[in-house]
Amino acid sequence: MTRVHDRGGWPGAGPIDRQEHQLADWELLADALVQSLASPHRGIIRIDELRRAIESLPSPDYESLSYYERWIAAVERLMIEKKIVTREEIDAKVATLGEECRE
Repeated sequence: MTRVHDRGGWPGAGPIDRQEHQLADWELLADALVQSLASPHRGIIRIDELRRAIESLPSPDYESLSYYERWIAAVERLMIEKKIVTREEIDAKVATLGEECRE
């Protein structure tokens, strides 16, 4: 049984768009975050852990998220797994940021 990330040979999938495109600022920050967390001198996450976390996203999430949104969701999951941050802390920070944006 194939999982949602296993796209090889899907009927009607068509070719992969390999054109270069400009990344949004948040995408550049997501990439920098992952590179920093995975750097050898920090060693907070490993790239294979990131891949596992991305590949274990529920199918609806995997399908609806963009490439870098999947990275962020995976980093969030790994930080919670490693007890670096809690779900409650993340939710509280998101609520605070939401309030600041509305002001």
